[in-house]
Amino acid sequence: MTVWDRPEPPTRPVPLDRERIVAAAIALADEGGLDDVSLRKVAARLKAGPMRLYGYIATKEELFDLMVDEVQAEILPEARPADWRETLRVLAHRTRQTVLRHEWLADLLGSRPTLGPNALAVTEARLAALDGLADIDTVMRAAETVSAYTTGAIRREVANLRAERATGLSKSAWQRANGPHVTRMLATGRFPALSKAVHEATHVDAEESFEAGLDWVLDAVAARLARS
Repeated sequence: MTVWDRPEPPTRPVPLDRERIVAAAIALADEGGLDDVSLRKVAARLKAGPMRLYGYIATKEELFDLMVDEVQAEILPEARPADWRETLRVLAHRTRQTVLRHEWLADLLGSRPTLGPNALAVTEARLAALDGLADIDTVMRAAETVSAYTTGAIRREVANLRAERATGLSKSAWQRANGPHVTRMLATGRFPALSKAVHEATHVDAEESFEAGLDWVLDAVAARLARS
């Protein structure tokens, strides 16, 4: 039985329910990451005994599943665009925005599927946007491809943000610090393609990079759908 199917225990003197527990856990994760989330810390924030939480949530993994599902509600737009491409674009951008608000979510994206109502609704929105445009296997591969790009790009962006905090160096400061080494390596002539990229390519910020990559993926999906 999943955590969503299991009934909650009766209310006791200190008001407690899964909604309060999950909200407290999300607040802890937003402040200090997943390492700061434990049933004991959640209980302390709620001024309840740790053992009481086990009546609502059996394991930390269940708590993480509930947290992921709760913030997935932020991904769904109020109004769904009519066009499949715009729907997938909006969902991808809203996923990125949600992760940037809840950075810990990047650590849980791309693992086993979350079966909560909000996560299922996000999956439904992706598949519904493509429904009828091709056979179901092609639709599944298309949705998975866009989702895989979105997850990978977001996780890379979060990794860069964490590296900036860990080193105290912004991207530009890191580039300046490592510039002499890169210049020496490129001067050897061993890396002509990389040298061209460093000196001639247009460098964009994370949002522009995400949008450009998403466009490429959606172009590929459109081309595949056209052949179906």
